[in-house]
Amino acid sequence: MSHQGALTKLSGLSYLVSPAIIGIVRAMPNRPRNLPTPPSIVRTLGPSFILLGLALGSGELILWPYLTAQYGLGLLWGGLLGITLQFVLNTEAMRYTLAWGESVFVGFKKLTRLIPLWFIFSTFIPWSLPGFSSAAAQIAVSFLPFLPEKWVAIGLLLLVGVILSLGKTLYKTVEGVQKTIIFFSLPFIALLVILLAGVGEWQELGWGLIGQGNGWWFFPPGIALTAFLGAFAYSGGGGNLNLAQSYYIKEKGFGMGQYATKIKSLFAAGSARVTVVGERFADTAHNRRLWRAWWRLVNIEHGLVFWLLGFLTIVVLAVLAKVLVYGGEVGEGLAFLYTEAKMIGARSNALFGNTFLIVAGAMLFSTHLGILESSSRIISENIFLFFSNQRKANLSFGFYTALWLQIALGVVIYLVGWQEPRFLLTLSAVLNAAAMMVSFPLLYWLNKKHLPKAYQPHWLRKLLMLLAFAFFAILVTVTFWGG
Repeated sequence: MSHQGALTKLSGLSYLVSPAIIGIVRAMPNRPRNLPTPPSIVRTLGPSFILLGLALGSGELILWPYLTAQYGLGLLWGGLLGITLQFVLNTEAMRYTLAWGESVFVGFKKLTRLIPLWFIFSTFIPWSLPGFSSAAAQIAVSFLPFLPEKWVAIGLLLLVGVILSLGKTLYKTVEGVQKTIIFFSLPFIALLVILLAGVGEWQELGWGLIGQGNGWWFFPPGIALTAFLGAFAYSGGGGNLNLAQSYYIKEKGFGMGQYATKIKSLFAAGSARVTVVGERFADTAHNRRLWRAWWRLVNIEHGLVFWLLGFLTIVVLAVLAKVLVYGGEVGEGLAFLYTEAKMIGARSNALFGNTFLIVAGAMLFSTHLGILESSSRIISENIFLFFSNQRKANLSFGFYTALWLQIALGVVIYLVGWQEPRFLLTLSAVLNAAAMMVSFPLLYWLNKKHLPKAYQPHWLRKLLMLLAFAFFAILVTVTFWGG
């Protein structure tokens, strides 16, 4: 009997058969699909630029340089460890989506119905604090002092909403913005470091990567663990936003994501309802070979873009802070960024100093754009998953509702006068560290339970995920206990 015939017969006998069984049969595909053939690495580049863009304006630009300006380069072991653990977290999220063609959040609901509720609150609370646009607004006002900073920050928030509401698909819009800013900003900052840094800074960096500072190991005397935990959590995307990599490889068409539909922008034509639930490929020798090729490809792409470029960004911005402002008055908020720009102008020319501030502002703005895009995806899909069991949803409507509600909350925060950006970033980072602590065991549980053994993580990755959970748990506990 055909699948359709079986479904008709079951529907007709609904008084004898459980509705849940009918739903399962209705959800079954006619036959398992095969994995598509992976493209070349050049055509693969893209999804990790979005996650890298999320990191540029937080830990890389502000938190690690701020710590370096106070304590030197001996803390950069934390940047290396933090971005490495996030690489493992991100690729484990991609593992699930490669195999199923659906986001990890759909998978998490298979574990227990209550998990979407956790992701709604653990994403909305830390990422709705508008520290990034506040910092970008401060930089803009430094060039145009006649503008009111509060209204510039509100204007930048609204501009994020307008950009994300235009274009054909969300993925292409965000990928294009992040690539443009990354390709301009990173070479410029690298050039500054080449011109200004000496041999001593690079030697200190080498020792710092293994935890040795100036007369101390791993943690300098007097450091606030809250500040270190914030920088450690932002050594990459941070919090639940790392899991958004699952969306980006799905919409790029990686693995079984090739069969998934994309979220359209607000004014794009076409059906607004998209299929949320994916399907796993057939477990054949052919598909196992393709799986190994896909797994190798996503690890190379994420390793080159997120891990390598991300860590190089941490390094060059920290070295720049060490060269320019270490040993002087660091100041509050973003004062050390202005000091860096002033010193760059004094040691080269004023154009370079002003360009550095413009680049910093662009990085902060692109980070907030990426944050609101990723967090709105996570919040809207998890609301749907918590309240519905349907296979299709109008995720575009949910996304833009979540987006503009977060923007509205940011506007309210600005209007009541809570604008100190570094405080907002640090508070958000601590909350996101707690969210990442939870993500490691959840991903381990998900991939172990819902992937065949041949596609599950190697023992070394399992060990790294366990150590990552323990490390975050210790840091979060010590921080909240009074560190």
